Amino acid sequence: MSGEPLPEQAEHIVGGCMSDLSQRLAHDGQDLFMEEKLRGRAALVTGGARGIGRAYALRLARLGADVAVLDVDLQSYRQFEREQDGMTADSTVAEILALGRRSLGLTADVSDPAAVTAAAGDLAADWGRIDILVCNAGGGTGRPADTTASEVSAELFDLVVQRNLYGTVNTCRAVVPHMRRHRYGRIVTVSSQAGRRGSPTGGYAHYGVAKAGIQMYTRYLAQELGPLGITVNCIAPGFIGTGRLLPMFEEQGIDRVLKQIPLRRLGTPDDCARVVEFLVTELGDYVTGAVIPVDGGSVS
Repeated sequence: MSGEPLPEQAEHIVGGCMSDLSQRLAHDGQDLFMEEKLRGRAALVTGGARGIGRAYALRLARLGADVAVLDVDLQSYRQFEREQDGMTADSTVAEILALGRRSLGLTADVSDPAAVTAAAGDLAADWGRIDILVCNAGGGTGRPADTTASEVSAELFDLVVQRNLYGTVNTCRAVVPHMRRHRYGRIVTVSSQAGRRGSPTGGYAHYGVAKAGIQMYTRYLAQELGPLGITVNCIAPGFIGTGRLLPMFEEQGIDRVLKQIPLRRLGTPDDCARVVEFLVTELGDYVTGAVIPVDGGSVS
């Protein structure tokens, strides 16, 4: 599960120069000599088994944090050939351990509040604290034609809202008590450009509504937790060239994206991870309640 853009959006905004993107993907996440700004911090990344979530987890680890990964399948990258190509070990957890950090793999569905609460409790008991939370788990399902605002089924609407909005709420509710005890925390939620504008066809309305809800929940949570020294911010990725989405972009036609993204390229997972770095290090100490687009300017 992850906060990646979904198939319907790929019909409208596709990709940039593939050679440029390949170079960026090869370079991203390889800065092994980063300043360890997060040494001594403990982080939890949901939906971190592949894609953008994996990039968040590895970035935090390279910055010095111990990083736990929570996902429904800790080896979900195996479902996508290009995700497999980018792995350097058999799981994100193993990759973090290879960097010399502590890591734990937690198997849970974020739409199950009891399971997430239990996982967070186990992590806090083991490591003594949770300082950083990245709520990346999510995703959509269904065909664009079947998920317009007036026709999406109640069952599908509920499923996607549970997975995204409720998943974020459940995770924050599970982790915040552990941050309160230390009067410190950095929370990053993950929305999408779909939560900032409607699609031209009205499809994937359930996903857009859920992601828009995450933005407002972030603002409320930031107001509540600010006096405790806990910041809460949201990022809204655009079209990111993950191993899951790249084949879809290629099938649709890469050139179609250039007309709608001012920076004229697809984003990479590390483009998103760098913004997370800003929000969870001292660089973002005076930022809370913000929703930051990471979309190359495609939503303006």
